[in-house]
Amino acid sequence: MSGHVTVSRAVNDKPEIDPATRQRVLRVAQAMGYRPSRFARGMVGPRITTLGLVIADVLDPFFPEVVSGVLAAADERGWQVAVYSTGSALEREAAVARTVVDHVDACVAFLLGPGAIELIHRSGMPFALLDNEHRPPAVSGGRIDFAAGMRQAVGHLVERGHRRIAMLDDRGRPDAGERGTRHSLFLRAAAELGLPADAGWVFPAVNSLDGGAAAMDDVLDTGFGATAVLAYNDRIAIGALRRARDRGVRVPADCAFVGCERADPQSAGGPAADDPAGRQGTPRPVRGAADRRADDRSRGARDGDRATPCGARVFLTSPSRGAADALGL
Repeated sequence: MSGHVTVSRAVNDKPEIDPATRQRVLRVAQAMGYRPSRFARGMVGPRITTLGLVIADVLDPFFPEVVSGVLAAADERGWQVAVYSTGSALEREAAVARTVVDHVDACVAFLLGPGAIELIHRSGMPFALLDNEHRPPAVSGGRIDFAAGMRQAVGHLVERGHRRIAMLDDRGRPDAGERGTRHSLFLRAAAELGLPADAGWVFPAVNSLDGGAAAMDDVLDTGFGATAVLAYNDRIAIGALRRARDRGVRVPADCAFVGCERADPQSAGGPAADDPAGRQGTPRPVRGAADRRADDRSRGARDGDRATPCGARVFLTSPSRGAADALGL
């Protein structure tokens, strides 16, 4: 027991320990990669719990709804939320993960890098990983059923007679084209519906409005002959739609557009449109993950092999300046 007391006093900077002994303990702890657990410390006395939320890009219209969902779950429990952004850059993920481990009690995160994921998981804090098809089995998380959503989206377009569909993929994702990604799910759905789709139907795009516009230029300039465009997300779709209009393409008469999110259709250049499912409420996988992290923290649970799936639905919008078929996931 005395050894445990000595280690506890050293890592918690207590005065009842010899300075030389403290330094030896801290050197061993550093060599072993040990970090004091804020979660464990919080169990010995009352204090405010901080939930860390890691998102990819604050400018992406998908994430404000994500933040809203996590804030709502945290507010019900009297928690505070610290929001971190990786800027959709893998090289920033490790730095953000180190900060999270040192400053929060539980974490809900959009991360792709194995190193950053392992760093947070190894800390022992309650941790949920979102929208990662390659989530390690030991880490719990939530995922969107993009396979069902992609089948709905491509099926919707095929039902309306579209046979040449260009897919604008996020060129920044390191797993583009791998099993379970939107790229591969698009090709699979197209093949199941009888379209002769191959890699030539996929156009890489920078994840931005300008990136969508540049990718649309590629679609038009290569003579692909697309009558519909399905984009990795709404930001890319909106950029592509604007560029198509600027170049004289009639939307949707000449080309229809689908985006794999549910951004405000006004940002596409048209007035608000009817949304049959409404725009109220909280993203279910995000809210569910935040709720589960709260439940885990209250009973001291560790992460396990759990994933919360979320279904996909197609939402149609009809701006008066030209309709764009919008996919809401």
